[in-house]
Amino acid sequence: MIRTILVFILCIFSFTSSVQALSWAYSFVVWNGNVYEVTEENVLKSELVKVIGEVKTKPNDMAGNYYGDASNSYPKGTKYYEIMGTSTESAIAVEIEEKQWVKAVYVHEAPFHWMDFATKILPFLILMTVVAIIILRMRRYKGE
Repeated sequence: MIRTILVFILCIFSFTSSVQALSWAYSFVVWNGNVYEVTEENVLKSELVKVIGEVKTKPNDMAGNYYGDASNSYPKGTKYYEIMGTSTESAIAVEIEEKQWVKAVYVHEAPFHWMDFATKILPFLILMTVVAIIILRMRRYKGE
């Protein structure tokens, strides 16, 4: 009897799963290693200087991890703009719809993620490997 109850309880725990996702406190974008909270303050087209980046990654809603130019609210490809007369260290503009921009204000530096390092160093390592292979092959052909 006890064995049956234990097996039953084990089955209940093994077949039920708890899936939880994060609920973000605010909409944000990450650019150049900084997190910006997206506000409702509109920015006029005449105030925009130039495109400075775009959303390239989405955060993991389960773990809360993110890297690179990310956003928890806007799709990949959403453009970031420099605002005339405002340092990009304090605020940037985000294109939320076609020809509609809002201000995003600096909140804090983005936390370190290993992919931030990998995306910067990996192209360099690949280039160095290709150069090393070319040099080794050239030496081998000269030696023959």
